[in-house]
Amino acid sequence: MNIVVLSGSPRKGANTDTMVEAFAETAREGGHTVEVIRVASKKIAGCLGCQYCFAHKGVCVQKDDMADVIESLKGADMVVFASPIYWFDITAQEKAAIDRLYAFGATGFPFTKTALLLDSHSEGVHDAAIAMYKSTCAYCKWEDQGIVTISGMTERDSMASSPKLEEVRELARKLA
Repeated sequence: MNIVVLSGSPRKGANTDTMVEAFAETAREGGHTVEVIRVASKKIAGCLGCQYCFAHKGVCVQKDDMADVIESLKGADMVVFASPIYWFDITAQEKAAIDRLYAFGATGFPFTKTALLLDSHSEGVHDAAIAMYKSTCAYCKWEDQGIVTISGMTERDSMASSPKLEEVRELARKLA
């Protein structure tokens, strides 16, 4: 399976990157192809809602880094959304990339499977992100492969010693 991970953390080398790398390594060990795209380090503007993409076979009027992300997603069987929680939801950078998936409304989504990886400092802050993800899966008819939430990320390298990182690896192992 060809998997694309969209990582929304603006903090390179921190907890979300550790979580994503654990998922990617384990999925690769299982024979999957994995591309990790750090959307937070790209220039991706928010969706304008202009529907240019609907009249132009999914091509967006905005000329930014999302064009390359869309190209990668065209070959994906599965997309993993990974983000730290900022103010009870995914990062603005991750949300901008998700909003721009609207361009697939014209052509249909090439991928059918998704998963969600979230990390946070505090417990009980994942509900909004999970609700948005589940609603999106239902609306787009994506098959949710799993959700992993990890809290207690108090330091930049907390993820490396988190016992819940095994849940991320287990999610990658169970992919068919």
